[in-house]
Amino acid sequence: MTADVASDADDRRRFNGVNLNITLVCPECKVYPPELIERFSEGDVVCALCGLVLSNRIVDTRSEWRTFSNDDQNGDDPSRVGEASSSLLDSDQLSTVISSSQEAGRTGRELNRAQSKSLVDKKDNALQDAYSKITHMCDGYQLPKVVQDGAKEVYKLVYDERALKGKSQLSIIAASIVLGCRNAKVARSFKEIWALTNVPRKEIGKVFKMITKIVQEKSAQSGASLSFQSDSLAARQMNAEDLVGRFCSHLGLSPQVSSAAEFIARRTREVGVLAGRSPTTIAAAVVYMAAQIFGQSLLPSRISEKTGVSDGTIKTSYKLLYAKKEDLVDPYWIESGRVNFDKIPKA
Repeated sequence: MTADVASDADDRRRFNGVNLNITLVCPECKVYPPELIERFSEGDVVCALCGLVLSNRIVDTRSEWRTFSNDDQNGDDPSRVGEASSSLLDSDQLSTVISSSQEAGRTGRELNRAQSKSLVDKKDNALQDAYSKITHMCDGYQLPKVVQDGAKEVYKLVYDERALKGKSQLSIIAASIVLGCRNAKVARSFKEIWALTNVPRKEIGKVFKMITKIVQEKSAQSGASLSFQSDSLAARQMNAEDLVGRFCSHLGLSPQVSSAAEFIARRTREVGVLAGRSPTTIAAAVVYMAAQIFGQSLLPSRISEKTGVSDGTIKTSYKLLYAKKEDLVDPYWIESGRVNFDKIPKA
């Protein structure tokens, strides 16, 4: 017995039941393979040759695509079953919006007026208005999306807090953006947020402290359910190292000077020079010192334009850094001959 004959015999022994494979064939045409058409609008299966309906009540298993835009009839970019839910809003976001147009009639307008009195919808509308402002401000300042999401989360956490009653919406938004920047390790000073939101720095600082306290309390209550944890808030304080790289980029300095400025800024914090001064002042003075060390002509007035620190403050801070230059400069720079203290100006 050959191998093929043996395999056929084994197949017959294994299969002893009824063949359940069903092929739908038109009884009028009797063409195989059949030419059938599924008409999902009617739920029928129709023979394409003679038009005989072979089956009805067919369930449409395709994706359910819908669009909720105004041009529903001509929309070329539909969304599947509506927009995704957002964790930044409180409602279930699946409610029906009643139109108030002329076609809706008097009853439709009355229903729309009654729906607009819903407290949940009002709160969501207020949150969405604040979120749009945060997005607009962050986009205008070229802040990444992670900062926008962090600022929106902070704003939602403190939206109903009594401690912030009487504070303007812009001040709360400004403080939320500051905390979102620090959480994402994208350093921005109060002065820069002031230029972005037109909220005074003192007001931003006051609201920022209040929001930080609220976030700490809510983080302690909810455990690990918040992305802003109280045990890491202290680590998000802005320092000069976070600002130096961006200032060097704005001034068009070389990567060598930028790396040296970051090293000096780190050593400044470790040694304790300029302790008590603002991170922006320290960063401006460090950039000026790094440029002087590597022989790049950079006036304090130009640094002042990019950082907002006055010329006198930069020069005064530079004198203090110059007095501790041996502790701030990497010894390898001197050994390699790239840095000569004799050529560095004292002021």
